[in-house]
Amino acid sequence: MPRPRSSQISLEDTPYYHCCSRLVRRAHLCGDDKYTGKNYDHRRGWVEAQILKLTEVFAIDVAAYAVMSNHLHLVLYIDLDTVNIWSDREVVEQWHKCFKGTDLTQNFAKGEVIDQYQVDELKHLIATYRSRLIDISWFMRCLNEPIARQANHEDNCTGHFWEGRFKSQALLDEAAVLACMAYVELNPIRAKVAQTPESSDYTSLQLRIKAALKGKQPVKLLPFIGNEHGHQAKGINFDLKDYLELVDETGRILRDDKRGAISANTVRILTRLNITSDNWIKLTTDFGKLFHGPVGTLPELTSYCEHLEKRRRHFSQCCQYLQAS
Repeated sequence: MPRPRSSQISLEDTPYYHCCSRLVRRAHLCGDDKYTGKNYDHRRGWVEAQILKLTEVFAIDVAAYAVMSNHLHLVLYIDLDTVNIWSDREVVEQWHKCFKGTDLTQNFAKGEVIDQYQVDELKHLIATYRSRLIDISWFMRCLNEPIARQANHEDNCTGHFWEGRFKSQALLDEAAVLACMAYVELNPIRAKVAQTPESSDYTSLQLRIKAALKGKQPVKLLPFIGNEHGHQAKGINFDLKDYLELVDETGRILRDDKRGAISANTVRILTRLNITSDNWIKLTTDFGKLFHGPVGTLPELTSYCEHLEKRRRHFSQCCQYLQAS
């Protein structure tokens, strides 16, 4: 039986979550439809554009994504600090980027004077919007629903476009985050729809590579900020160059026609993550098969289960892949 989303989110343990949505219907509705001969790749562009748009609305950052022909993957970072420092007006303005709100919130956003008897109602609405702006379920709703409407309009039909529930799993430590990001971004290479990371369309990896060639990072993705130190901006505590090398070498190994080996420099990164080369390849190849729940080392998984009052540590056997021995 599916578990409530609230029972899978623990910001006390991690702000990182891996989400996956799959399409219904028989055809591949975002790629080549072998039954009709039509190509729907332009819909993958719709999805990518909506993902990047929502990073300007929610206090949720995108660390990685891949839009495939019949499903999409996201690695999301819930930015609790940002949503807490937004003023009440900023919260309303952010919400209005996706939703109309109410006459009361519209008037408040315009700077009009609010009658005293409406103040409590306004405060309740603002508190509701603030909580939704860090809610993964609302993020995925704002991502999936517009795409479904566009696709149904194009197909001149009605009904479900996405499966009813999206998959969500907590990533409990940096090894889980990096392994999941690489797994997500290498989806096109594993599926043999791309030969190289830079040719992997509709992925965050392609955006990062294009920006890196200009000495920059994509403004709409959670940045890599190097090794962790005090008073540091939010981001992934690894060097971008190291990560791109790691993913490139991993992609070469995953390709059947171009075998490769983990270099000494990349082994150094895996040593920091406390993951062996063999385990890293296993993770980036079979992450989706290995883990159907929270991902992390056994101590992290134990802490997560305790905070959410879970009696059993499901999937604990797969923790072995996130440690050197």
